[in-house]
Amino acid sequence: MPKIEIYTKSYCPHCKAAKQTLASMGLVYREIEVSDDQALFNEMLNRSQRRTVPQIFVGDVHVGGNQDLITAIRKGRFEKILRSQAIRH
Repeated sequence: MPKIEIYTKSYCPHCKAAKQTLASMGLVYREIEVSDDQALFNEMLNRSQRRTVPQIFVGDVHVGGNQDLITAIRKGRFEKILRSQAIRH
């Protein structure tokens, strides 16, 4: 089953908010902490083309950051992404 991955930094309030949103939806995710790991930061940059955190992926679909997540949920796009990646909640 495709997984949800979220690239974060420990001191980031937007990361905390995104994790709380995903958890409140009953979704399990893999957190990838990039604060002190340049290789993981570069991986995030290559996948997302963005330097900011959080960066959220559902399977191979890039959702974006926390505000992108909120917008996708409000507009019904996030549910479609979950379904397209066969993730149930």
